[in-house]
Amino acid sequence: MEMDTQPHKKHHFGTSYIPFLVQHSCLITLLFSTFFTTTTAFDYADALSKSLLYFEAQRSGRIPYNQRVTWRDHSGLTDGLEEGVDLVGGYYDAGDHVKFGLPMAFTITMLSWSAIEYRQQIEEAGELQHTLEAIKWGTDYFIKAHTSPNVLWAEVGDGDTDHYCWQRPEDMTTSRRAFKIDENNPGSDLAGETAAAMAAASIVFRKTNAHYSHLLLHHALQLFEFGDKYRGNYDGSVGVVKSYYASVSGYMDELLWAATWLYKATDNKMYLEYVLSNAHSFGGTGWSISEFSWDVKYAGLQLMLSKFLREEKEKKHRDILEQYRSKAEYYICSCLNKNNDSKDNVERTPGGLLYVREWNNMQYVSTAAFLLSTYSDFLQSTNQKLNCHGGTVDHEEINSFAKSQVDYILGSNPVNMSYLVGYGPNYPKRVHHRGASIVSYKKNKGFIGCTQGYDNWYGSQEPNPNVIVGALVGGPDGQDNFEDRRNNFMQTEACTYNTAPLVGVFAKFLHIQNHKTVDCNSLLVASYK
Repeated sequence: MEMDTQPHKKHHFGTSYIPFLVQHSCLITLLFSTFFTTTTAFDYADALSKSLLYFEAQRSGRIPYNQRVTWRDHSGLTDGLEEGVDLVGGYYDAGDHVKFGLPMAFTITMLSWSAIEYRQQIEEAGELQHTLEAIKWGTDYFIKAHTSPNVLWAEVGDGDTDHYCWQRPEDMTTSRRAFKIDENNPGSDLAGETAAAMAAASIVFRKTNAHYSHLLLHHALQLFEFGDKYRGNYDGSVGVVKSYYASVSGYMDELLWAATWLYKATDNKMYLEYVLSNAHSFGGTGWSISEFSWDVKYAGLQLMLSKFLREEKEKKHRDILEQYRSKAEYYICSCLNKNNDSKDNVERTPGGLLYVREWNNMQYVSTAAFLLSTYSDFLQSTNQKLNCHGGTVDHEEINSFAKSQVDYILGSNPVNMSYLVGYGPNYPKRVHHRGASIVSYKKNKGFIGCTQGYDNWYGSQEPNPNVIVGALVGGPDGQDNFEDRRNNFMQTEACTYNTAPLVGVFAKFLHIQNHKTVDCNSLLVASYK
């Protein structure tokens, strides 16, 4: 495990009386600078590697030969059998064994976006292959689940029966009934998010696997057309999902989101026209949102569309894109605490963490860190600044705040806890996760029944026997307090969409850390008068 260093401290001294050292010896300057300065340097390479291991722990289906998380084994091998369709594979979303389509699709969209924005940085870190594998594990499943142009299987298993049991995925005895959306049972939000995921992934695989990229794009185009033609919320068609992943924001944001990704993937103006013509009626230029999540996509699509302003020549298009940009900047300013009204800003804990809501707050932190990072890059590359009501902000300030959120996650917080499991010396040991909390199937193949897990494992005060490395748990409350209890699911359960945005962000900050240069002219040499 990596040990975190001491908090950042700087020592300032008077102007040097030996300027020739600056002129003739950068080395001596650097030595003095290093001697008098200690900095907090997190191991972003370790964090990146571990975040990708988490997706292997969440795999459903037949575990491959190169699986690195060795305490897991095959599970869900009959998924879809009752319905006569092969639905083996995909990801479990969190600490249970339901395969929920909407959060799984958002996870893949964010992993893909990470790989698009930060491909070079991920590759430099030696983690591109693992990132591609994590994405493909999801998209392979979506290809199976999209059995015809207007049919998409939305869920396998149901939360109520699944949550009645506490057992390993390898021992599952719960219902594996599958649920679908189709022409008579629409789900534009699910179809839209899955289209976005496959369009984004098609961009990722374009360089390395052109045939697969084309296949993903083919599915994305069909899914978008299906979702747009047969409109409705998926939780109206798949009632069992309502208590778990209800689509509170509706489907309009997902249709705009999907069209945005399809425009990025195809360069077909038809999709740009779609997001422009539906900008007002679908809320794209109406909603000012201060969260970005598996349910609410507005901030993400508003930010993406802001970037298209650089290439757009037509005035009527530019006017609407400017409206999208103003909403994107509302989101960024709200994270930076720079909107006029305090209620328009995201709350923060005393330790500085963005705080949106009590249950699984870290999901909003990781998506915010990603959007802030990418917007900072955009401002830097276009030599622009952000004008918030609370003042003008440059790309460095945005990037610095994004880094503060990432560093909080990794342990720079009032309780010195890393909320990324397995990173650093102090992290949650009793994660709310069935497979991690019970002895590994590889060590004990004896069957553990539905409620046996509750009897023997759930209530145990002992740490989980299996460390679910790379999982980002729900995190602390609004006062930075955290209780590492297995039954404290609001704080100790992790989800795939919590970790996914961090893949790109860790890679970015690792790149910055590795490419820091020392400007001799900007350093002061300490000296005694």
